[in-house]
Amino acid sequence: MDNTIAQEARLRCRNNQLTNTAGVAPGYLQANLLVLPSQYAADFHDLCLRNPVPCPILGITAVPGDPSSVRPAECIRSEDFDIRTDFPKYRVYSGGKCIESRSDLLDVWTNDHVGFLIGCSFSFEAALSAAGLPPRHQKTGTIVAMYRSNIPLLPAGVFTGGHYIVSMRPYRPEHIERVREITRAYLSTHGEPVAWGWDGAKQLGILDVDKPDFGEPQAFEEGEVPVFWACGVTPQIAIEAAGDKLEGLVFAHEPGHMLVTDWTAEDLQKLKPGNI
Repeated sequence: MDNTIAQEARLRCRNNQLTNTAGVAPGYLQANLLVLPSQYAADFHDLCLRNPVPCPILGITAVPGDPSSVRPAECIRSEDFDIRTDFPKYRVYSGGKCIESRSDLLDVWTNDHVGFLIGCSFSFEAALSAAGLPPRHQKTGTIVAMYRSNIPLLPAGVFTGGHYIVSMRPYRPEHIERVREITRAYLSTHGEPVAWGWDGAKQLGILDVDKPDFGEPQAFEEGEVPVFWACGVTPQIAIEAAGDKLEGLVFAHEPGHMLVTDWTAEDLQKLKPGNI
């Protein structure tokens, strides 16, 4: 595929012309973000390897402090890339708490920061739409609903706590097997659902689907039930749990505001979790 489409999306984000990236650049994989001081990079990498469903790695900045050095090179093919500006919106964390939301990281970035791109479920939504199963939030122009679940993260280094975040899309029960089949191939962007149905919501510890922890509530049509996928906001919960054990500033994306990468659905076989 012609990666100019993805590059145009990144430039629109850089210029504050794009926010919610659901449905943007169909066919290209989108990414969540976690940036942290280099002393914690190995622990975070291990956390991702131990929790590949919510935290599948798409790319890593190869040189601490270099915001353009994402590897593998196929992830971002353009030389005009800056991880500090090419997401639509960012969060800044200190001591495990989100202290600010901003449109770029230019004046808070240091020469010690290491960035991780984490797979995002927006990546398989074009395939769902092509099968006649478009996600509700794309139809309504809202941000996908996301919830804190009771699925614990396997610990690594300083990251000893936290639980999965899950995203939710409503579907009719008779469509769930097809939805599972379509999304199962996207292992690098969370794969198939982790739970579905109203009983599934209770099993995840979600008591009120109308009150998401991130994003916006989704309208249910008659007969629909919630379907839940692991979500790349999960690393932010690991940062919250680590709290004061982390020195320095940590950065993440604002939920729903992703990076459009140059990986495509055709690249999925190269992107088995744990390869990076």
